[in-house]
Amino acid sequence: MIMEYTSIQEAMDKGEGKVAIRGWVFRERGSNKLKFIVLRDSTNMIQCVIDKAAVGDERFTDADKLQVEASVEVKGEMKKEPRAPTGYEVHVTEFNVVGWCDKFPIRSDQNREFLDDNRHLTLRTQRMTSILKIRSTYFQVREQFFQEKGFYRFDPPILQPSQCEGGSTLFAVKYYEGETYLSQSWQLYAEAAVYALENIYDAAPTFRAEKSKTSRHLSEFWMVETECAWKDLHAISELAKEELKHCIAKVIERHEEDLKSLGQDVEKLKKMVSAEWPTIKYRDVLRILKEKKKMDVPFGKDLRTIEEEKVMEEFDTPVVVTHYPVDVMAFYKPRDPEHPDEALCFDMLAPEGYGEIVGGSQRSMDIDDMKKRLEAEGEDASNYDWYFDLRKYGGVPHSGYGIGAERVIAWICKLDTIKDAIPFPRTMLRWKP
Repeated sequence: MIMEYTSIQEAMDKGEGKVAIRGWVFRERGSNKLKFIVLRDSTNMIQCVIDKAAVGDERFTDADKLQVEASVEVKGEMKKEPRAPTGYEVHVTEFNVVGWCDKFPIRSDQNREFLDDNRHLTLRTQRMTSILKIRSTYFQVREQFFQEKGFYRFDPPILQPSQCEGGSTLFAVKYYEGETYLSQSWQLYAEAAVYALENIYDAAPTFRAEKSKTSRHLSEFWMVETECAWKDLHAISELAKEELKHCIAKVIERHEEDLKSLGQDVEKLKKMVSAEWPTIKYRDVLRILKEKKKMDVPFGKDLRTIEEEKVMEEFDTPVVVTHYPVDVMAFYKPRDPEHPDEALCFDMLAPEGYGEIVGGSQRSMDIDDMKKRLEAEGEDASNYDWYFDLRKYGGVPHSGYGIGAERVIAWICKLDTIKDAIPFPRTMLRWKP
């Protein structure tokens, strides 16, 4: 009877008996009679004991040549062993080397540049594996959140003819005989879709040609976005809180050990998820900065990273900040009728220096105001005629937001740099491997 291979975790769940597993050598040591191999796959790792007397001289010679990251197939007897790294070990009766490995070049003491140059190999490290698992779960549970709420997934074009978040950060792309741009956001197209589907969400790659070399910026990242007909500023910002709380709670539920291995205080994260997340106005932020941080920031100035970090020292949960100055906001963010110098918009700031993780707003219904603001930015308003049509043909109030997925993952995983929140980071200085 041919024994089917199982994952290492499935073998450990079985507890004891004959097993067939396969994976990569994580660690190896031994003598001229016994070889101890810690084998890893995507689910877990387990110690395998290769006894020369059990496998024979020829096979033991092969075992003695194994180096870290060689791929092998193993069959043997599973037993509990408290002294083993994960509490179990396999006493090997058969093994086969699938792929030999030279000396693996990745070590924890190597510099950042070398690790990024060899990202195709760095992904195999325990740290990156934990981050990638958490990233995968984050996207999965977010999808589940919106499915359960009856939202529809809507996918926008990546090639778009105009800017949404500022012309200076557009990536131009040759398009046959002309030119177009990589998406900065799905938003303008999502606003068209809400008139058919009302409540929609998506996850898509997004591109910003920002000349920034900070630990918080990527040139290519994933924006997870939401747009809803009929919702106002309060309703949409509360939905953003609900979404993030759901996703973080599910990540904790499935990846507590991964989070701990990354240095995250899981109990603190749990308390934060169950706490109230406050909403304050931009003017409240200015007051806090002046009274508690001795920073006099004038109204009309967008918040910089340092100012976000300083105000968040006063909070241990994310905070929604609303009503930023309209003059520094995008053309589609409407004026507050009661305070025309303020926009009906919000950012969500994360604690511990992670800054803005969500940005959203009500959407303007005032075509004349939007045209004036576009022209003030040097834009040709006629490029947006299709967008203005949405207000002419049965327009309704609507709102939406975008979440920088990598910023959320960096915060959840307590990462020093956003570069590790994505498999292959693209920045101002890096576009390969």
